[in-house]
Amino acid sequence: MQVENTAAIVTGGASGLGAATAKALAEKGATVFAFDLAGSIEKAPEVAGVHYVAVDVTDAEQVREAVATAANAGVPLRTVVNCAGVGTAGRILNKDGSVGDLAKYAMVVNINLVGSYNVLALAAEAIAKTPELEHGARGIIINTASVAAFEGQVGQAAYSSSKGGVLGLMLPAARDLATYGIRVCTIAPGIVETPMLAGVTEEFQKSLAAGVPFPKRLGRPDEYAQLATFLVEHDYMNGEVVRMDGAIRLAPR
Repeated sequence: MQVENTAAIVTGGASGLGAATAKALAEKGATVFAFDLAGSIEKAPEVAGVHYVAVDVTDAEQVREAVATAANAGVPLRTVVNCAGVGTAGRILNKDGSVGDLAKYAMVVNINLVGSYNVLALAAEAIAKTPELEHGARGIIINTASVAAFEGQVGQAAYSSSKGGVLGLMLPAARDLATYGIRVCTIAPGIVETPMLAGVTEEFQKSLAAGVPFPKRLGRPDEYAQLATFLVEHDYMNGEVVRMDGAIRLAPR
């Protein structure tokens, strides 16, 4: 599927993986709608072809309105990349033996999993109304999981649960939406240089990179964007998760 002269939605599009993906799709000729929180958009750089839309991905009405904006851009909406997410850590039992914060757990699952589903479902409704391409194709939705969906570490119960849910969503979504010519894929990044690592010291980042078999460095947002663009353009990629992790397998801690 070609990217040029189509519309695309990228959630979490003001920074990190989302910003890199929005830029990559715009450079290929897409009109990109970068969904993000208002506070994040205020800090985002201006990028040709990228239009920022203030959206909370967990709010169905906000997402519905934002999707309508993208669908009425004058070119067919064919691509959605869900990058919005949080990585809050917390143990099931704290060091004093008390139970961890249930509200924090629910918040992570709500943003990472329910938010992804909300955008997927409402965007699919819009994409299903676009003209068909060859073999009945209409578009693609790419969700973002994590290697933590496979090997969650200590303190990642909420994050791993949410990303495992994103992974589990993929195949039934691909099967549900096949009737409408909409593909669904998932990218599971390893340790990538994003704002989530902003508070980590350079020394600790080096230790993380040393744990990657090859190449021994952290991943880059532009590499995620390159992979996402490949999945958009490759019409036979459907119902598939791709790990982008340098062959890392996370240790317990």
